[in-house]
Amino acid sequence: MSGLLVREFGAAVRRLREASGWSQEQLAEYAGLNRSYVGEIERGSAIASIVTLDKLARAFGVPVERLLGDASAPPDAASLTHAALAGPAAVR
Repeated sequence: MSGLLVREFGAAVRRLREASGWSQEQLAEYAGLNRSYVGEIERGSAIASIVTLDKLARAFGVPVERLLGDASAPPDAASLTHAALAGPAAVR
């Protein structure tokens, strides 16, 4: 991933997390990741693997493309509501 792509991906993760009303700790739990790693992804200082990308997409209840697409596009409210209500049970 190029530096710009990594930063845009991190910004998309942060926007979806905040739109879901989740802390980094909650997202990490729902995705099966470490909280500090989630923070590094959001800051664009860590390059996520495809496995991590899939874990994050599943936690949010969105297709992988949503995390890689237009980071300025508003999140799909229906998907976020489903993911927020389902919490960690949705990803297990």
